[in-house]
Amino acid sequence: MGQTPAQKAAKAARGQQPKKRPGKAQREVAKRAQAAKKAGGGKPGGKKTAAKKTVAKQRVPLPRGSVRAEFPGTCPACFKGYGKGEVITKVTDGWGHPGCAPRQMSAAEREFARNKARIESGETFRGQKPSDWRRGASPSSTRPAR
Repeated sequence: MGQTPAQKAAKAARGQQPKKRPGKAQREVAKRAQAAKKAGGGKPGGKKTAAKKTVAKQRVPLPRGSVRAEFPGTCPACFKGYGKGEVITKVTDGWGHPGCAPRQMSAAEREFARNKARIESGETFRGQKPSDWRRGASPSSTRPAR
């Protein structure tokens, strides 16, 4: 509900100013303070927030074939360590970082690789007989009649 001009004048005469929104700098300071408060900001009981974080991590769906590490360990592919709770997947010699695992090819990629290997080995998809096409002549004139 709006105020009448007389009410506004009376309020101004009493010295009361209408509330102003905080400026951008003040809003930024307030946001930082709230973020520090949420992060634990040096309060005792930071363990409770850490426990909440691990629960939140576990709710996120994992990529297929991946699990969270129950114990810290070392990736056999890159020899770097991983901590408890990190996402790990099966690599060649055990469990390690998902980025260290060999990429699985799709069915189309596997077929392409198979066909490429057959061609490079000298095998072709048609018979091994030489072509009966002759330069300057149509195929119908060089092929035997059926």
